[in-house]
Amino acid sequence: MNKTSFAVAAIAAAGFSLAHPALAQSDDKLGTVNFETSCKPEAQKLFNQGMLYQHSFWYRASQKVFEDTLKADPECGIAYWGIALSLLWNPHVSPPAKNLADGAAMIAKGKAVGVKTQRERDYIDALAVMYADHEKVDHRTRIQAYAKAMEQLAQRYPSDDEAQIHYALALNTSASPADKTYASQLKGAAILEPIAERQPQHPGVSHYLIHLYDYPPIAEKGLNAARRYAKIAPASPHAQHMPSHIFTRVGYWTESIASNAEAARVAKESGDLHDQLHAMDYQVYAYLQLGQDDKAKAIINEMTAITGFTETFLPGPYALAISPARYAVERGDWKAAANLQVRPSPLAQVQAITHGVRALGAARSGDPEAAKADIAKLVELRDKLRAAKDAYWSEQAEIQRQVAAAWVLYAEGRQDDALAAMSAAANAEDKTEKHPVTPGVPKPARELYGSMLLERGMPKEAFAAFDATLRKEPNRLGAYAGAAMAAEKSGDLTKAREYYGKVVAIAEGADKERTEVTEAQAFLQKH
Repeated sequence: MNKTSFAVAAIAAAGFSLAHPALAQSDDKLGTVNFETSCKPEAQKLFNQGMLYQHSFWYRASQKVFEDTLKADPECGIAYWGIALSLLWNPHVSPPAKNLADGAAMIAKGKAVGVKTQRERDYIDALAVMYADHEKVDHRTRIQAYAKAMEQLAQRYPSDDEAQIHYALALNTSASPADKTYASQLKGAAILEPIAERQPQHPGVSHYLIHLYDYPPIAEKGLNAARRYAKIAPASPHAQHMPSHIFTRVGYWTESIASNAEAARVAKESGDLHDQLHAMDYQVYAYLQLGQDDKAKAIINEMTAITGFTETFLPGPYALAISPARYAVERGDWKAAANLQVRPSPLAQVQAITHGVRALGAARSGDPEAAKADIAKLVELRDKLRAAKDAYWSEQAEIQRQVAAAWVLYAEGRQDDALAAMSAAANAEDKTEKHPVTPGVPKPARELYGSMLLERGMPKEAFAAFDATLRKEPNRLGAYAGAAMAAEKSGDLTKAREYYGKVVAIAEGADKERTEVTEAQAFLQKH
């Protein structure tokens, strides 16, 4: 990384600057890709360079290189495919409307210029599916259609590794969040694992394997890819960050912090503000699991000073909304949660985060009427997302509503109704998946259910809820502390010692203000 220089070219692209790193050798700091084209030799070299950036989601840089490819060879029609691919940005997130219009125009230009091989025409036709009727058809429907188109492309060219790699990625982005067999993800991983052996320096293979394994029951399968990817592409902010997706899933907080500190540094140097904020949110999450709240707060303070990114692309606005919410909720500071400021955003799912946490905070600090006002706003945002046919984020907003409403019932003294509502919210959340844009919700619904059971005087049931949380999301400090307290209150001192021991082990460097850690230490000294 020290030898890699970055030239930041200010390019008007969706209202923010485009950081374009200086071109590196293919085997230097970004990995190795060979995507064969019918273009002139100089254009071919540039095209491969563009694919290096694209496979690490350095999409704005890849777009610039594909534009340079066309300058080197105006008849290189497949370069228009590259630009259109870059304009989708992170394929796990719906791109801004402007990008969709621009990408559709690039597809049209690619077809108009023409390409010299059927294979290249097939690539353009497959990507065209992603842009077809984008003004009318929702992102989810289009990405599922694109996955089918990529399946056909991969079948047509079985010896083309790039076709297989892009198909594997499409299997992940189009997978149903409700499918707990992870059939699509495992199918994609089965495609990529042999390619990883053939092309060990290909950045996309390790990168997409991490995404494909980024689910609780299969996360450990991604550890090898996680540890490879950062080494393959040390110049890429995303490559430094992606290992933390797996580290988060398995509860390796120290490794996640290190991964994201480097990712944030590289992203800051290259001007990739969304990547920087995304990595910092993962740092905040990990520090809070270690009980190192002051370090988490310092990261949040740094985040709030970052400006100049597009507000219609999810990662940056999401990180700025959820990190302060995490800080309040993970520490049990319910008054602070209730008083969070709603950051202006054109994205309904971003505003929903804050309104949901404000409602939870108000209910838990004894102000159910204030909570109801935020719940009403949350319902409005949920309905807006439903109208936009955003099934995933509307469902997440509905789960937030269920959680907050359950705690309103509890605050009003309707404990049995509250427990039933909270159980339903936890069940609903368990049926879905976290989005790649986040390390996790501010606090899992089942963990909150455990807290409610504990307050209601049902420690055995509470222990089961906390233990279930830990099976899904290992090494969460709040779940360990809740399980320990529940075991103690139910009279199971053996389990209490075990879980208090885990609290102390995971958070031995916690700030003194973290009472759950000091209580765990006191219990262990006594017993």
